Amino acid sequence: MDFKKEIVRLLVKETKLPENEVLKVLAVPPDSKLGDYAFPCFQLEGNPVEEAKKIKQNLKIPKFLSGVQTVGPYLNFYLNNSLLAEETLGKIDNNYGKGKNKKKIVIEYCGPNTNKPLHLGHLRNMALGKAMCNLLSFEGNKVYPVNIVNDRGIHICQSMLAYQKWGKGKDPDKKSDHFVGDYYVKFSQEAKKDKKLNEEAQAMLVQWELKDKEIRKLWEKMNKWVLKGFAETYTRFGVSFEKEYLESEMYEKGKEMVQNSKLFVKDEEGNWIVELEDYKMPNKVVLRADGTSVYMTQDLYVAEKRFEDYDFDQMIYVVANEQNNHFQQLFKILDLLGKKYAKNLYHLNYGLVHLPSGRMKSREGTVIDADNLMDEISDLAEKEVRKRYKKLSEKEIKERAEFIGLGAIKFFMLRTDANKDIVFNPEESLSFEGETGPYLQYTHARSCSILRKALKEHKLKVTKKVNFESFGLEEEKALIKLLYNFPEFVAKANETYKPHHLANYLISLAQAFNEFYHKCPVISELEHQMKARLLLVDSVRQVLDTGLGLLGIKAPEEM
Repeated sequence: MDFKKEIVRLLVKETKLPENEVLKVLAVPPDSKLGDYAFPCFQLEGNPVEEAKKIKQNLKIPKFLSGVQTVGPYLNFYLNNSLLAEETLGKIDNNYGKGKNKKKIVIEYCGPNTNKPLHLGHLRNMALGKAMCNLLSFEGNKVYPVNIVNDRGIHICQSMLAYQKWGKGKDPDKKSDHFVGDYYVKFSQEAKKDKKLNEEAQAMLVQWELKDKEIRKLWEKMNKWVLKGFAETYTRFGVSFEKEYLESEMYEKGKEMVQNSKLFVKDEEGNWIVELEDYKMPNKVVLRADGTSVYMTQDLYVAEKRFEDYDFDQMIYVVANEQNNHFQQLFKILDLLGKKYAKNLYHLNYGLVHLPSGRMKSREGTVIDADNLMDEISDLAEKEVRKRYKKLSEKEIKERAEFIGLGAIKFFMLRTDANKDIVFNPEESLSFEGETGPYLQYTHARSCSILRKALKEHKLKVTKKVNFESFGLEEEKALIKLLYNFPEFVAKANETYKPHHLANYLISLAQAFNEFYHKCPVISELEHQMKARLLLVDSVRQVLDTGLGLLGIKAPEEM
């Protein structure tokens, strides 16, 4: 039963207000003593205090409510706790919270350049992209995760030029994408001393687009090194793609789109542009005067190609908010080109990731590489595992350190509204207490431990045939109410494209579970109470398992 929906129906009947207006203001009170739902009567005609009293007086209280009270202008609804428990705990399984949508959704995320390894900012991007893929799939949609690999352009030529000048033809002596990234940093350092290097790199880009054999041979070699390194990082972080689009295979088709449409005109410098000032946007260069492409050139065709490939109902771009203007322009240009899918494009933007020491800068080599960060966090987690568990094998220590470290990174990236910048603090992310991934993993492991102990020492298995009137304590009620709300938070994360709603919900659930655990002994002398509480523990375990899985985080049975 959807209790909220039933309360809305009651209120619509009594107030004659439209359903959407009632739903908009019906809220959960900050204090459980004020009920499970509260309806403010300010929008009704007449004195809101008197209107609240009038509705209460006329209301026939159904069985799913234990009572209705007025507090000033508010009408407070109290749910029948045993019915709430039965309706909630009786339904929780690994499908609990799933939706029935059937859209085809393409999600682009990661979008690296092949002149350097993935960095800390990419980890936030991948955490968001993977979480949204999981959430939208859980909602019932067919989701296609794709990547755009920016494997051509001036930055790629800069690393190529540096390798050509100082690499001496040697093969990688470290992880191959890091090897190439060192030459990007080298170019930046040398360009400060010799300004002509920038001109040489631009000339190399022109030669690349003219398909110069030697330049293309060097590019192919260095590209393979980087893509091999990327693949290793993706596997470790737990992401994969339905298809990877290479800019080098798309840009020429983008050029054709530009040159064959009357929408694009040349400016005084010879650049191809699209005039967007009438739409309160700056005009956009889509092709340089020398014939070389910009990101917009290939983005125009990639959108078209993806629609051909997937016939999508929606396309989501997970890209940092530094590109807000770019995507507003892209969507408007596609609309002006008459592309029907343009209205179904969405930019899921996110803020930057800063270090405690300040902003990252790729060219200066002050970026935290994704691989190095994962190594560092895993090492810190390993020290914690060794301190807590003395009898584990080396293999198990390494495995636990890895999933704890990855859980710490992912949750830290997802717990904050994507729109906001964050400062990544490795030590804070790894805490076993507070709003962290390891705290959630530890809570899940604790629930599993309780269930194992009940089975081993008391031969008690979880059953849904329990006395639901056994739940009388506030800690039990609070936990059941949170479990009941899980589908709502999953839906909210999906509707807003903001996984932090689910992340914050899981923290609230874990905190409520730990309060319950400390105040309500699960193993007790009363068998009906023991069975009921075991079902409650197992329900928390299941929702934590599902929720963490949606965020791309492992839910371990042991820590």
